[in-house]
Amino acid sequence: MIVTKGISILSLIKWTGHHIIWLLVLMSSLASLYYFNIIAFRIPWLPISVIGTAVAFYVGFKNNQAYDRMWEARKIWGGIVNDSRTWGMMVDGFISNLFASSKLSPVELYQIKKRLIYRHVAWLYTHRSQLLIPTPWEHISQGGHLAKYAEKYQQQFGVGLIADQHSHSELEQFLPEDEIERLFKTKNTATQIINEQSRDLKTMREKGIIDDFRHMEMMSILRSFYTLQGKNERIKKFPLPRQYANMSRYFVGIFIALLPFSMIPELLEVGDYGLWLSVPITALIGWVYVMMEVIGDYSENPFQGMGNDIPMLSLCRTIEIDLREMLGETDLPPIIESKKGVLM
Repeated sequence: MIVTKGISILSLIKWTGHHIIWLLVLMSSLASLYYFNIIAFRIPWLPISVIGTAVAFYVGFKNNQAYDRMWEARKIWGGIVNDSRTWGMMVDGFISNLFASSKLSPVELYQIKKRLIYRHVAWLYTHRSQLLIPTPWEHISQGGHLAKYAEKYQQQFGVGLIADQHSHSELEQFLPEDEIERLFKTKNTATQIINEQSRDLKTMREKGIIDDFRHMEMMSILRSFYTLQGKNERIKKFPLPRQYANMSRYFVGIFIALLPFSMIPELLEVGDYGLWLSVPITALIGWVYVMMEVIGDYSENPFQGMGNDIPMLSLCRTIEIDLREMLGETDLPPIIESKKGVLM
């Protein structure tokens, strides 16, 4: 997530410099052909403006849908934060000797609370890791120059920013030894961690550590974690429909291909300096449309490890600190700081 107030001109040039270059080269070449009377083909401005308007509406629709996917993902993670704190509150308040037939010592009660809290923290980091696994339609999976650019952005403005530190706390410290190997052999480890919490609650109910009402309330929170996990997985595993995601790219390409055959001859009529005006103005119009397409393209997948992602690591660390403080711990990990204006 980009946390700076604005995007600097230098950052914008680094991000879009290759688009600026090929647009300037294309428009300069065509302007030269017109200037030396090698071609005289000209398209009236009216059909170009109609096409440009239609493309702008279409790309705007795509960008709205891409933003909706990102905002929904952020709301889901907000739900995870809230329900995680509720889980910590219930563990701290419900696990007691109030209903126990055989009283437990304070140390034994603390160990139960710690096990439930730590297992939930393990679920958070595991769920995040599973969401970062690339899908076939994400940029990093495309191959060629697109994958190279995606890898570069990941390293410079994404998960690479935290590669020199623990991207997540060591899960071994959060799970009992007998669970680690068994759980991490499963296809969906995050799902099985929540199920392990359910089994633990069932055992505690059988021992009378919690009563039926508290058992049902805590199971309700576990069910909400499954719901939130499923919503994130839906966004991750179901792309923005390709007919919307890809056709807009073709439409922008068609508009840029036709644009210079109308704009450049029009500007050349104003005089010799019209040649110098036609190249930057036509390239600028093309750049605006290209950037509208690129912004939507890089916003539609909020879990691909780049700078515009949902800051899952930061949210996981915030929850971890909150829950461990509920246990009375003081030796806590530091919060995740933003780097290069990006919070991961």
